[in-house]
Amino acid sequence: MREFESGRSTHLETNVDGAKAGHPVNQAAIEAIVRSVDVPCQVGGGMRDRASVAAILNLVVRRVILGTVAVEQPQLVGELCAEFPSRILVGIDARNGLVATKGWLETSEVLATELAQQMAELGAAEIIYTDIHRDGTMEGPNLEFLREIANAISSPVIASGGVSSIADLLSLLALEPIGVKSAIVGRAIYTGDILLKEAIQAVGQGRWQDVPPDLGFSSFARASESFCPH
Repeated sequence: MREFESGRSTHLETNVDGAKAGHPVNQAAIEAIVRSVDVPCQVGGGMRDRASVAAILNLVVRRVILGTVAVEQPQLVGELCAEFPSRILVGIDARNGLVATKGWLETSEVLATELAQQMAELGAAEIIYTDIHRDGTMEGPNLEFLREIANAISSPVIASGGVSSIADLLSLLALEPIGVKSAIVGRAIYTGDILLKEAIQAVGQGRWQDVPPDLGFSSFARASESFCPH
């Protein structure tokens, strides 16, 4: 799982004020954050025209996240994906499978799976799927719907909402082969339920699951020997 690219965390700045206002705000704060860290950053919230997207990318932000505009102006998303290849992500926030827009203030009649398919076809580098009912609840990710989204598209999927423990991150590894390549961890970092260093060790490069065990020295191998006649 690659929620920590090359062993380094990718900082995600979600401009909630901008999402609700319909245009980017807090630009000074965003710029200060980007310039104070040496990890890749991506920003979302309120970017609903080309000028806003270009302005954010000029702040040395690696990628931007589009949300409401994906529902209201899908053709613009396609144009931006062509102009800024690999730098446009689409965030799909959903309630009961329906896409929410304008900072979660409105719920559309658009199915999350159908929007994901459309955005992948338009060239979105990745799809961020957020289950609104799980976000901030610490109840674990919605594995069932993540599987449905990942099976519907070829673009990588980023899981968001409900991740509360290392065990939740490990559960997402089962979906990695079908395209769930990354995860966003928010509240659990603030509460200390997940330590960033441990998360990287658990699911980052060189994780235990990818290292073949030496069965000659494992407790399993020793236990097996006691049941085998010599």
